[in-house]
Amino acid sequence: MSAWHGDYRFLLRNLILKDFKVRYRNMSLGVLWSLLNPLVMLAVYYFVFTRIFRSGSIPHFSLYILSGIILFNFFAMAWGSGTLSIVDNTGLIKRVPVPREIVPVASVLSNCLHLAIQLLLLLALVVGSGLGVNIYWFWLPLIWVVGLAFILGLSFITAGLNVYMRDTRYVVESVCMILFWFVPIFYVVSFVPPQYRDVYLLNPLAVLVIATRNVLLDGQAPATDMILKYILISLSTLGLGMLLFRQLKSRFYDYL
Repeated sequence: MSAWHGDYRFLLRNLILKDFKVRYRNMSLGVLWSLLNPLVMLAVYYFVFTRIFRSGSIPHFSLYILSGIILFNFFAMAWGSGTLSIVDNTGLIKRVPVPREIVPVASVLSNCLHLAIQLLLLLALVVGSGLGVNIYWFWLPLIWVVGLAFILGLSFITAGLNVYMRDTRYVVESVCMILFWFVPIFYVVSFVPPQYRDVYLLNPLAVLVIATRNVLLDGQAPATDMILKYILISLSTLGLGMLLFRQLKSRFYDYL
């Protein structure tokens, strides 16, 4: 991908904007759905977990839930759109001789525009709640970029496989449903039994949420060993995804 320059960067930028515009085309509220969706989910979950299951003892519980919802939704949407990217862009793949990798990258990055809007909302609410800005906010770009690398790696793998096995998308949807309960959206990590906690923290998505909360809600840096494992697993996933995609893309044309 280091060879991408000039026209390829122009194409990448336009693919990202196209995906973003298509999603909100003919919608009366347009991009406001990026804000309304997590807020509606927050209201529902907050009611359930403070009035029914009584989990509201967690400090800043509404921000705790919102941070988990935003990051998990981004993961699910970005991985899902990345998985479908090659098949959904069959016309482009067959007509234009561009690096095939550019298509899943554009699909994943288009979701970053929604994420940016939602993260700005989260940061504004964190500041407005009295938690304020702390020096550890400098960790946030690293935490989020490493998480993006993990999602790109998964998307390369499933985008390539989806060309040959079209039910890959349903596998991805099922995995996301399972992962929802293995990310601490409504509960704290201390609830996880000690004998499973080390394995639990090998999940980059869980670490993405935990590390973000460490910085925003706890006002502290994430644990060093957790972050190092997070970086290693995420970058390894990205490398494996790129390698597998490179092997699979040679026969895309025959299956599209």
